[in-house]
Amino acid sequence: MAHAVYNKIVYPSKSTYNILNGTVNNGAFLNKEYPINKKNNQNLPGASPTLGQVLLESKLITQEQLDRILVIQKTGDGRRLGTILIDEGIITAESLALALSIHLNLPFADLSQVTINSELIRIIPENVARRYQLIPVEISNGALVVVMEDPTNISVLGELSALTGMNITPSVGVGMNIQSAIDLYYKANKEIEREVAEFSESSELSDVDVDTSAVLEDPVVRAVDMLLEQAVRDRASDIHIVPDHDSVRVRYRVDGILTEALSLPQGSHYQILSRIKVLAGMNIAERRRPQDGQFSDLIGGEETFFRVATSDTTWGEMATIRILGRTDSIINLDILGMQPEIMESFQRIIQSPFGMMLVAGPTGSGKTTTLYAAINKLDRSRNNILTIEDPVEYNFQGINQIQVNRAADITFASGLRGIMRLDPDKIMIGEIRDTETASSAIQASLTGHLVLSSIHANDSAGTLFRLIHLGIDHFLINSSVLGMVSQRLIRLSCPHCSTMVKPSADISKVFEIEMGEPLKEYKKGEGCSYCHQTGYLGRTGVFELLVMDNNIRKMFSSGASANEIKSAAIEKGMVSMLKDGLTKVKQGLTTPIEVLRTVYSVD
Repeated sequence: MAHAVYNKIVYPSKSTYNILNGTVNNGAFLNKEYPINKKNNQNLPGASPTLGQVLLESKLITQEQLDRILVIQKTGDGRRLGTILIDEGIITAESLALALSIHLNLPFADLSQVTINSELIRIIPENVARRYQLIPVEISNGALVVVMEDPTNISVLGELSALTGMNITPSVGVGMNIQSAIDLYYKANKEIEREVAEFSESSELSDVDVDTSAVLEDPVVRAVDMLLEQAVRDRASDIHIVPDHDSVRVRYRVDGILTEALSLPQGSHYQILSRIKVLAGMNIAERRRPQDGQFSDLIGGEETFFRVATSDTTWGEMATIRILGRTDSIINLDILGMQPEIMESFQRIIQSPFGMMLVAGPTGSGKTTTLYAAINKLDRSRNNILTIEDPVEYNFQGINQIQVNRAADITFASGLRGIMRLDPDKIMIGEIRDTETASSAIQASLTGHLVLSSIHANDSAGTLFRLIHLGIDHFLINSSVLGMVSQRLIRLSCPHCSTMVKPSADISKVFEIEMGEPLKEYKKGEGCSYCHQTGYLGRTGVFELLVMDNNIRKMFSSGASANEIKSAAIEKGMVSMLKDGLTKVKQGLTTPIEVLRTVYSVD
């Protein structure tokens, strides 16, 4: 069976041992392109060494380690040599995959550098790809090139050949990279459209006729399930389902930017909306008044939470679905993106026995994530921690969480009054929106409790004046507020397609004014399949933390403006959001254009 030849394939040879050994130091082989003999395989060794020999010669393991692992393998639970080595932390999955390619005399594929044609993906069904952890990448010399985590599984190769009617050329890949590629390329859009066609064309249901039984039919259920699953795979934070004059637009918000995902027939609108309402426990007969609801579902084997809001529009009822990630993905302060000096001050404040810490920013700036990470840092074994939220987005063990329920007359203010009778030590308020809540929060912080909350303000200094606007006296603010964090979310440069580029003259000028040094180059994504051609993949926070010291309190009491207070804080060492963002540019995390787009208007 001929070996396929395509971009970013590494063919095993004696020199590959050196490449493999290099991965121990820097992992560079995954991003390097090596020369390939396209006419024949003269570089392939005549007799393949054992996997143990490859690992020994590449100096990834010692003979002592190999002997110990072989004993474990013989007396253990049937795990393979490579699996045990990874489980023991001796080698990485990447190192094992390349070593396996040498052992089996098969090419190694770096999927992070391969773009796969969408037509090719349809050759192997998604359920087969996921079951066996494999993905097709190319047709070469009449054979289908398939990247596999375990290319030694002969029965799978036979099944693939029978399924596709083609010869199969296996190559070796890293398991987690194969999984990421499957999530990336197996889009559910076509399947959603097929399911929708079944009920939108055959059904004459109107907004009056739709009932619960109609939206429990298989095509409707499958279409909504696939829509939710695809949004989670695409890392969307929100799904927008909006009726238009002749269609239903489905859009995903990914990394803060709305993108078009699907355009569905108008006839599918009411069934889809009603199915979502059933899931969220909402009234499917009510279509004129706004409604809120929430539900959870298993996506990729993990429970995912969804928050739903609906409202009537000119062309009918629209819905937005907020996708709430797993708790364990957001509770660590270290992943927020705070610089060490900001993190140190922030942690010192949230360990205070009493007072108020406020997190400011617009909707969607990550305030709730920061608050959750903060309360998760607190010692819940020695403190009674209570929250009042609208809604409760994540459940924490050992923290007592209360949800706003206006139908039961539970608001932020009334909920906070109730919390004060429950002997709290630390209190989190989802948001300070009105005078009553602000006043209750201040009183709680002045009576021996630490209060954490979010508030809408442009920057940290502006938070003080937002409290004034809500009717809180200067003296009470000075007596209670310990510090204010202001934050935004910026997109990260895609690690798969980023290259170093030189900045324009205007960008260089802004950077030098703020940072005191020129910007020679920065990392910018060119656009690839991983980032959907945007050049960005993922987000992080940019922060500024204003600590209320005696000087700031005096300035605030004497009538200084927000700009004057901010300037004084910067002179004493406060890092502005703009400077924090540009520091991340210098660190190669993002682009100056992204920072300026997000935070320049407030600095």
